[in-house]
Formats: sequence, C-alpha cells, structure tokens
Amino acid sequence: MTRTARALWFTSAGNCAIRDVALPEPGPDEVLVKTLHTGISRGTESLVLRGGVPANQHDVMRAPFQEGDFPWPVKYGYLNVGVVEQGPLLGRTVFCLYPHQTHYVVPAAAVTPVPDAVPAPRAVLAGTVETAVNALWDAAPLVGDRIAVVGGGMVGGSAAALLARFPGVRLQLVDADPARAGLAAALGVEFASPERALGSCDLVVHASATEAGLARSLELLAPGGRVVELSWYGDRRVAVPLGEFFHSRRLRVVGSQVGAVARPDRTHAQRLALALDLLADPVFDALVTGSSRFDELPDVLPRLASGELPALCHRVDYGG
Repeated sequence: MTRTARALWFTSAGNCAIRDVALPEPGPDEVLVKTLHTGISRGTESLVLRGGVPANQHDVMRAPFQEGDFPWPVKYGYLNVGVVEQGPLLGRTVFCLYPHQTHYVVPAAAVTPVPDAVPAPRAVLAGTVETAVNALWDAAPLVGDRIAVVGGGMVGGSAAALLARFPGVRLQLVDADPARAGLAAALGVEFASPERALGSCDLVVHASATEAGLARSLELLAPGGRVVELSWYGDRRVAVPLGEFFHSRRLRVVGSQVGAVARPDRTHAQRLALALDLLADPVFDALVTGSSRFDELPDVLPRLASGELPALCHRVDYGG
C-alpha cells in the first residue's frame, strides 16, 4: 500500500505550493518520521524563493534531501524535527536536515536524536546553532576579547548567545533595527546601534547580509582584528572597503559557512550533536518569534521573504 505525504515546493519567483508525494516503504536501516515542527531559515529560503541562488552555486547550495533543481520547482528546507514511527529509534524525537514535509523516509544515520532536555519546538534551531558553532570554531575567540556581533538575525543571535558564555569578553549585539534590543536583552547581551557600537574590537562576527554592515564591521576592528563573515549574499555583488585603514591596521576577513566543518577533529554528526546539546538552554527560545500551521505555508513564506511578516526563526507546526 503506497503511503503519501504532503510537501512544500518552491514553484516560481515568490510562489510556493503544497503537493502530495509518494513515500517508499522503509528499508531495514531506514526510518519513517512524522514531522512535528520545521523551522524557516528566512535568509536562505527567501533567497531560494526569489530564484537568487547563483548558477555556479547550485551544487553547493543543495540541501541534503532537496528534490528538484534551482531555480524551480524545488523542495527545499533543512530544519525538521519529528518522531520516528517506524524503524530504528522507534518513538524517539529526532532532528533531520529535511524540507517542509508531513512524513518522510530517510536512512537512520541521517537523523539525530534530540536530547530529552531539549523541547521539540526549540530543536528546530539545531541547524542555526550548528552554523554558529562552526563560526566560533572559525573565529577562535579568546577570554577577554572585545567582540561585536553585527546583525541580530537567527545566525547572529545564535552566535551572540554562545559568545555570551565566554568569560571576560566585552560583547555587543549591533543592529540597525532598534527592536533587536529586546532580543539582546533576552540573550543577556548589550545592544548597540551601528553608530554607537564600541570600536577597538578583536573580533567581529558579521551576519547582517548587508554591505553597510560589513563596512561597519571593518570599522569596528582594532589593529590586527578580524571579521568572520557569516552572511550569504547569493547572486548579489557586495563592495568591501579595502582602502583607508584596511592594510595599515592589518585587518582580516574570514569566510565561514556550515558546509565544511571548521575543525579537522570533528565530524558533521558531532557538530550537530553538540548544537542540540547546547539547545538545552532556554535562552534560545528568544530566537523563535513566530509560528504558523503547515497548511498556511504557501501564504506565510512569501510574506516572510518580503518582510511583510517580520520574524527571526519562524516555526511551522504540523499538529496531530
């Protein structure tokens, strides 16, 4: 008997639709998962929705269980929390890098058990916190560093939450939107507008995905300082101010992205497991700022992409 599920597809610029999909029967080393929640990675999924993935990045940008090819139609997403209904790990709540779909079948090795201390709705942040973990491995912050995180979105907020645990650091979350002061307060981090941010930073983590944010990040650095660039610009060209003090201060810009593990002694699986363990801290709840039902996604996702519906992480609930 053929099982069916329902999945969200990006169908054209600014449009998406829910379609029925056939599910295979799970093999001996596979699991059937019923989705409880997914998370919308607003920046990346908005870029996919508008068709902004550069042609030379189509292979790099493929999600692990993506179907279709860029630009459209494509089934895309990677923040999925569900419960195993058949196969190994039966009854366990798991995280998987799977798109927005009601049920799915994947190899058992593709899911990671969610620790008992982490509520399933919060676990949708695992992929984002994993990105922040990788960024901090690239950044290698030190005790007592002067640090700014420029851009208070999902990734910037996650990085700030982790950096707040480092002893002796001077840390600010910098954003042009004054409403992000509330996020900073929830994370226990000082907030500053770009013009009021403290300079002489040893490290700036840039996650605003704006040219102005990158320029300000460089301005905030002390001599010998570095910017860890977490923004994904897609097909947009960005000017980097490499004149003025860039060379005289011996500044550095370091690219960081989650596709490669920043430490040779860790695997992808170990990094994801660490991110899930870190999510036991309820401070991360501040990053989930909206929710809707799965059936509402064709209307909600374009509104998120356009900015009409503001959100950091928008959670999608699948009901019973």
